[in-house]
Amino acid sequence: MALPSPRVERASDARARAALARVMRFAGVVVGVLLVIIGVVLSPLPGPGGLPVVVVGLMLVLRNSFKARRQFVRFAQAHPRVASPIRRLLRRDPKLLKIFWEQLLRMEKLILPPRLRVASRIRRSLFKRRTAKA
Repeated sequence: MALPSPRVERASDARARAALARVMRFAGVVVGVLLVIIGVVLSPLPGPGGLPVVVVGLMLVLRNSFKARRQFVRFAQAHPRVASPIRRLLRRDPKLLKIFWEQLLRMEKLILPPRLRVASRIRRSLFKRRTAKA
C-alpha cells in the first residue's frame, strides 16, 4: 500500500485552511449583523446601551466582509467627518478614551447652547493648566 505524497497532503491542507477561513469570515459577518440588530433594538432604552453594540457589530462586519468594507470606503470619502470616528475605532490599537472625548465634545456642541457646555469648559481648563506648567 502506497502512502500519499506530501505534495497532495499540503494541497488538501491548504484547501481545508481556505475553507475554514471562509467559514470563519462568514460567521464573523453573521455575528456582526446580529450585534447591529441587537444594538438597534436596544437603542430606544435609556442610556447609551445600543450604540456600543452597534459599533462592535459594524467593526465585525467591516473586518470580515470585503463588500461592506468597499461600501464603507465610499461612504467615508463622501462623508469624512461622520466616518472618521468609525475609521479610528477600526485601527489596531484604537485610543478609545480620546475618541469618546472628541465625540462627547462634538455632540455637546451640536445639542447644547454655549453657556451649558460643561465638557468644553473642562477641556479649556485642562489645556490652560498644561500650558502653564510647560
